[in-house]
Amino acid sequence: MGETQVLDDDRSGMAARPGGDGAPGGAAVGLQDAVALLRRELAAYRPLLPDRAVAEDQLDQLAGQAATAARAGILLDTERLRHSLLLVAAALGSVSALAAPLDALREAVETLAPPYGGRV
Repeated sequence: MGETQVLDDDRSGMAARPGGDGAPGGAAVGLQDAVALLRRELAAYRPLLPDRAVAEDQLDQLAGQAATAARAGILLDTERLRHSLLLVAAALGSVSALAAPLDALREAVETLAPPYGGRV
């Protein structure tokens, strides 16, 4: 109950974890939701952010990967997911107003691409 399994993770960067419906697409929808939430919060955050463009570019990348996976139910490139998350976190991580949506994004990425050290 509530347990997920890693289907394939050979550290090559290609892995999938079952979503709520047992397919990569279910978890990809969660990633789409997290990206949309962070985009809304970032758009509402008006102070100057030197790396806003970097964060927005990476959110675009994450949204594209999630849309493809949700539509086709394909495996995602976990290395690209982690890399995009790292760049978004580096660009926005010090902004406390964006902490909750950034955490939601991290959780969504880790559902699809768990950290190397631990498997959920």
